[in-house]
Amino acid sequence: MGIDTLLKIGIWAVPVLFSIVIHEVSHGWVAHRLGDRTAKSMGRLTLNPVPHIDPVGTIILPLIMIIMGGPVFGWAKPVPFNPYQFRQDVDIKRGTMLVALSGPLSNFTIAFGASFLFIFAQKFLSWLPALLYISLLQLAQALIFINLILGSFNLIPIPPLDGSKVIMGLLPDKLVPHYLMLERYGFLIIVILLATGAFSGIIMGPVRFLYKVFTIIPAFLANLV
Repeated sequence: MGIDTLLKIGIWAVPVLFSIVIHEVSHGWVAHRLGDRTAKSMGRLTLNPVPHIDPVGTIILPLIMIIMGGPVFGWAKPVPFNPYQFRQDVDIKRGTMLVALSGPLSNFTIAFGASFLFIFAQKFLSWLPALLYISLLQLAQALIFINLILGSFNLIPIPPLDGSKVIMGLLPDKLVPHYLMLERYGFLIIVILLATGAFSGIIMGPVRFLYKVFTIIPAFLANLV
């Protein structure tokens, strides 16, 4: 394995791990705010990555995707929550939707913040040593793309992805059990999407669009300075 590959892994692996952990902790944090202490009692409201690591989703798959040059994404152990532990004033369906949306929203927030780092580094930090400057730009860009991919991927309405919980919150109660029947095929559907390359087609279009949208504001502000 060459130096370039090792450098690429280093620049992308840390943002992947960081972004996945933030995604899962966001689920637990919102559930906790709504009254459910499940995640906290299990020690999952922590930024320490160790309790969240899934060997396949957090390590093996992202490394393979980095080396192969494909869209980089992954997953951690899901942070558990119990909607029946929400406060009495919280509607279960609405609360579940908020918990589900918190993960992708955390990723989009990180991507938006990283877009400022990327644009401002381009304009104001070119005086840095070349290797440090390029590495900083690549790190910021990795944070943007990884989080846009994670956020967009998790909004796909395939159970058990976050998007499915949003859909269930919008469906009439009598249709939810029928929709949940998809869950037994969810992982297979995701594997097929990956194997056929359909994943890139579904995800990368929105990701490229969001990338342009997210960099408009920092680019505008940088030009004012």
